[in-house]
Amino acid sequence: MPQEPTTASNVPSPELLDFDKMGGLLPAVVQDAVTHQVLMLGFMNREALEATIAGGRVTFWSRSKERLWTKGETSGNYLVVESIAADCDNDTLLIRARPAGAVCHNGSWTCFGEERREHPGDVLDELTRTITARHAAMPEGSYTTSLFTAGTSRIAQKVGEEAVETVIAAMKGDSPELRNESADLLYHLLVLFEQCGISLSDVCAVLAGRMGPG
Repeated sequence: MPQEPTTASNVPSPELLDFDKMGGLLPAVVQDAVTHQVLMLGFMNREALEATIAGGRVTFWSRSKERLWTKGETSGNYLVVESIAADCDNDTLLIRARPAGAVCHNGSWTCFGEERREHPGDVLDELTRTITARHAAMPEGSYTTSLFTAGTSRIAQKVGEEAVETVIAAMKGDSPELRNESADLLYHLLVLFEQCGISLSDVCAVLAGRMGPG
């Protein structure tokens, strides 16, 4: 997979960073961009930071190898950069990245022995991408295709039906059925979003705007 430069807008300029405080190195905390789970700590000199910015993959200065070291260069489990920020003293970096696999050399998801932290947004994002792809390709035999073919009224009707079934499951106190019906409701709602040209992010932005103190 070819490397691509990071498109993060808040990448600090190397000229503004205090590399002298630790003899030319800055500690760099790497955090999962989606779950915010801390993945590892490494060190960067100016060259490593520039390589990270240019290549889009987290690259450290290896104190043991005494060379630049791109995380994942052996395993293929790269850390794809989403953003880089400096702290208030300009002597520590916070890198948010998407891991391609287990981060630790011993197979753990993080270098602190933690298992992967699942994030509900990952599932919804993947489902949204799948629905969008089905809408573009309209493959035969796909239930999603049949919904798009039937049109907005049918999709909206299915959302209503699944909403009623979700309410019934809740009133019955049937937790397994509530989980299943809720999943059906979310799926059909995402299909309706796609059909109507809005996104889950659009809805989340409305929710964020409604959030306030108290």
